[in-house]
Amino acid sequence: MSDAMALAQERNQIFDDLFAGRIPKRVPVSVNLPIEFCIQYAGQDLADAQWNTEMLEEIFDKACQDFASDMLPVLAFRFPSFYKLLGAKNFVMSSSGFLQHPEVEGLAREDYDAFIASPFNCIMEKILPKLYTELDKDPVTKAMTLAKAFKAFHDEMGHAGMVYGKLIQKYGYTDVNLFAGFCEAPFDFVADQLRGFKGISIDVRRMPDKVEAAAEAATPLMIKMGVPPVPSKHASTFIPLHMAPYLREKDFAKLYWPTFKRLVEALAEAGYPSFLFAEQDWMRYLDYLEELPENTRIMFEYGDPKLAKEKIGKKHIISGFYPVSLLKTGTKQQCIDKAKELIDILAPGGKYLFNLDKSPVTLDSVNVENLQAVLEYVSTNANY
Repeated sequence: MSDAMALAQERNQIFDDLFAGRIPKRVPVSVNLPIEFCIQYAGQDLADAQWNTEMLEEIFDKACQDFASDMLPVLAFRFPSFYKLLGAKNFVMSSSGFLQHPEVEGLAREDYDAFIASPFNCIMEKILPKLYTELDKDPVTKAMTLAKAFKAFHDEMGHAGMVYGKLIQKYGYTDVNLFAGFCEAPFDFVADQLRGFKGISIDVRRMPDKVEAAAEAATPLMIKMGVPPVPSKHASTFIPLHMAPYLREKDFAKLYWPTFKRLVEALAEAGYPSFLFAEQDWMRYLDYLEELPENTRIMFEYGDPKLAKEKIGKKHIISGFYPVSLLKTGTKQQCIDKAKELIDILAPGGKYLFNLDKSPVTLDSVNVENLQAVLEYVSTNANY
């Protein structure tokens, strides 16, 4: 058996234990280095590498060589080609080479009723032409544009998937895929792509019944989107959680939580646990999160790790909390000490996956040597 195969078996066993509620041999380590970080780390041009994905294998391989992780540490799920073909307004390549998500409004306030009555038809007929200029055309041109964009999407993602497979085999990573599926909380879908942050914030105060009904209407679409074709205990559906920290708790309880809970429960029933990214501070919602299906995987950005461990650490798998900002400003020893602190709080009893509180998008957002030191420390010292 090769060293890579043996390492993969060991890592798979660690994650088997983690997901089954057993205490693993050691704390598993994950780091998510987005495509922009990896390109900069490899010394390549951001725009060139995102348009020419033949460069990705060499770029990602360098990151795999230099950053310790039990899971594949690189990730790319947006490329400019298909957004350009669609004339996208919601994802736009900046002059600096970063795909950005500007504030958009795909659903006018007066179109709520149309969305509630038939969300799919409303998306196709009203929302997509507003978000994608090349779909605001005659039917033949629209069909051709969609065909080209889907071809580009499958070409780009297919090539990336091939690269991932080669690197997983080469470096003996676990076959766990926390991003096997993707969807949004129904409220977040309405806020993020349809109404925009400003629009939904006004709507919550002025027309909450419409917002509630729109989230209900979006829920079946999010369930369908979030269920990948083949259930697997080593996979999960990624759900980034956006708007909840900006809501009053009474609005969260009425408008956000019911459809979100139903989504996570439906995914679990289909054989797919959810991997939630609790953006901002979710500490006031921990009692809600405790109600979700057992072993839901929750990555926290900010908050109190002790409180999270106390409230949900016996039921759910916790990750995150490690501040990327410290990797930029701290000494190497301070960074390692912070890792020790979080391990002491979150590792007892298992159900802990070490990773950062967010992905470092730019190379200068961290001191690379600090990040490497922390990952290496946890990989070799966080034994049970």
